[in-house]
Amino acid sequence: MFDQPSPEALALTHTVAFEGLDARRVEVQCAVTSGLPGFAIVGLPDKAVSEARERVKTALQTMAIALPSRRITVNLSPADLPKEGSHFDLPIALALLAALGIVPKERVEAAMSLGEMSLDGRLVPVLGALPTALAAGEDGRSLYCPAGCGAEAAWVGATPVVAATSLAELIAHLTDRAPLEPARPGEVTSDTGPRCLSEVRGQERAKRAMEIAAAGRHHLLMIGSPGSGKSMLAARLPGILPPLSAPEALDTSMIHSLAGLLTEGGISRTRPYRAPHHTASMAAIVGGGRGAKPGEISLAHNGVLFLDEFPEYPRQVLETLRQPIETGDVVVARANAHVTYPCRFLLIAAANPCRCGHLYDANQACNRAPVCGQDYMGKISGPLMDRFDLRLEVPPVAYSDLDLPASGETSAVIAERVAQARTVQAERFASIGADAIVNADAEGALLDQIATPDGAGKEMLLKAADQFHLTARGYHRVLRLARTIADLEGVNTIGTPHIAEAIGYRLIAARDG
Repeated sequence: MFDQPSPEALALTHTVAFEGLDARRVEVQCAVTSGLPGFAIVGLPDKAVSEARERVKTALQTMAIALPSRRITVNLSPADLPKEGSHFDLPIALALLAALGIVPKERVEAAMSLGEMSLDGRLVPVLGALPTALAAGEDGRSLYCPAGCGAEAAWVGATPVVAATSLAELIAHLTDRAPLEPARPGEVTSDTGPRCLSEVRGQERAKRAMEIAAAGRHHLLMIGSPGSGKSMLAARLPGILPPLSAPEALDTSMIHSLAGLLTEGGISRTRPYRAPHHTASMAAIVGGGRGAKPGEISLAHNGVLFLDEFPEYPRQVLETLRQPIETGDVVVARANAHVTYPCRFLLIAAANPCRCGHLYDANQACNRAPVCGQDYMGKISGPLMDRFDLRLEVPPVAYSDLDLPASGETSAVIAERVAQARTVQAERFASIGADAIVNADAEGALLDQIATPDGAGKEMLLKAADQFHLTARGYHRVLRLARTIADLEGVNTIGTPHIAEAIGYRLIAARDG
């Protein structure tokens, strides 16, 4: 007969391993058996998980909990799933405590947990509390986590979240000596003072283009001399966008949770605004690196991605944007990871017309003009350029205009029109049973259904498509743009004024090559 461990020497709990936004369930099994004393963690752990052995042992010793002189084995199942991160510390400690009979096995087994442990038993916040809480709610389990993760995890609202400052505090809760109150969601934060478009002197056409881009989530390319206000305009775009809906806020916060960008457990209703430098690597923009982390395009999900000095980005990085712009998600494929992140963003790009930036000023342009401009803008491929719905020149502002007081409509006024236009779009798509949210999502038969112009408008569009050699994608993007312009005007029929304005935002491509 083989010696079988007693039932009290076996215990298990649950946690997750992250594959992108997917929280893969992991069963943490602990057995305390006879044999040479030791502590082993198996189940494909990485270095951080393997080091949990020393952190847990030291923390228990600090708390005056003596480990028996027996063999301790922790198995992370499924064993062929890679386990990464320090958040396995707490579930390993709880499974061990349950196997030793210090905490009730049934309460530990019915829960999911995550958290890093310091050597004195304090619980350290970790990334990914929000997706872990969602997984716990789907499984009908409660969640144990560090106090610093409680406000974030409590946003899910589908499961009780117990947030403790230390392992000793959590033990007291599990043994009913000092029960803890469930964690409460953090504050809903918002930008209380967005930058206002009225602060921008002149540039009325650019402001109009920003309004159209915000209303239909149309990608925008601005080309202008240095100092003409391109970056200033882009920074004020979030101020005219509607706040995130509850599902959008949760969806965006899931990504930010994995990236460690949620502060004090607060979820923001302000749409994200990301502006990476043009020296950023492909992994930083698209996603990748260790563990295939989300990149800037995913961190800008449901918000704005601003790429200044657009032609200065490496060609390989720019070309990787083409597919995410069309599909709204990106697949990060690496040798040890294959994950999908959502990335439905509004792309705002800014560029100088040439390397020196003075192509449009004959007094300052170099002796290679206009070839220098063609070479510089030629760094942007035709297929990528074709994905911009709006393209416009941003002329320099006269010195005399800089001393004028702020004028024009405020961002709040423009934001009201944008919100109304988006409401019209959402109601239209809902009435026909479409999954689209804004006009930029419409394609194929859906686009034909919502964006058919009248006779004169159709004739104008066909002539423009022939004269300016629009691609099929360009033709459809003009229709989407015209639909949004009509929505801002509050009319249902797309006419020649809407088509004409939409076409006007694409003609810059012909001059810039």
